Amino acid sequence: MQVFITGAGGFIGGSVAARLMQDGFSVRGLVRTQEQAERLAASGMAPVLGTLDDGETLRREAGLADAVINAASSDHLFAVQTLLDALAGSGKAFIHTSGSSVIGDDARGEWASQQVFSEDTPYTPAPEKAARAELDKLIRDAAGRDVRSVILCNSMIYGSGRGLHADSVQIPPLVAQARRSGIARYVGKGRNIWSNAHIDDVAELYLLALRDAAAGSLYFVENGQASYAEIVTAIAERLGLGPAQSWPVQDAIDEWGFGHAVYSFGSNSRVSSARARKELGWQPRHRSVLDWIRNEMQVD
Repeated sequence: MQVFITGAGGFIGGSVAARLMQDGFSVRGLVRTQEQAERLAASGMAPVLGTLDDGETLRREAGLADAVINAASSDHLFAVQTLLDALAGSGKAFIHTSGSSVIGDDARGEWASQQVFSEDTPYTPAPEKAARAELDKLIRDAAGRDVRSVILCNSMIYGSGRGLHADSVQIPPLVAQARRSGIARYVGKGRNIWSNAHIDDVAELYLLALRDAAAGSLYFVENGQASYAEIVTAIAERLGLGPAQSWPVQDAIDEWGFGHAVYSFGSNSRVSSARARKELGWQPRHRSVLDWIRNEMQVD
């Protein structure tokens, strides 16, 4: 089976590609640079040079592939529309990578939400996340166009990537800030809670979804939860720094930008992956982001 993966040089896409090739899939991966292409080729993957704005490339690759996985962007409307149009009427799978900040709140680290979302929980997205929610609906509705469209809505992902890019988008920036300043910091009081999952378990779920997920389905991806105060405290311990400290929201915005500071690091995003376990037989093995930070996270 031949699969076309966008974002094949990235953290999620590269890890998913490595897992699929381990299982005997043939993978063609979209990358932006010749250097990335050469490294992909050395790993046994067929590189495709291009970007999400290259409509002709996306249409060609969707036609050649038996399935498409979009791991490059959760928000790129043109790429998603182009790929869905190319797949319409084929019955082929389209696995899209979304993110659980779509249900994030505006806690700014001040409080812990008691709300745990399932795939059927009604919600009103924050204005900054409304476009993502609309895009997710467009993808699910593609089931009516004979596309086996599936959304995996990832929570915080930790662990080392298995492809060209080892770092995820949440914990590494916290580590980098702590190294640079000598102080590990969380936004506000750090009470906000995020669900999380290890990249190896995430890649396994992509494989299961590719094989068995029904058209129009959505799955949250998690295997545990932790507050940001707990996460940043573990980072401080791993780096041998003093106690983790609170950071005013505006200082965090100045460091990481509004989206990351408020939604990636300041919001609550608590979800349940009971559906993935029940319907796809997903059995994640890694249980604790805090244990991983304290015992396995690279510090060199």
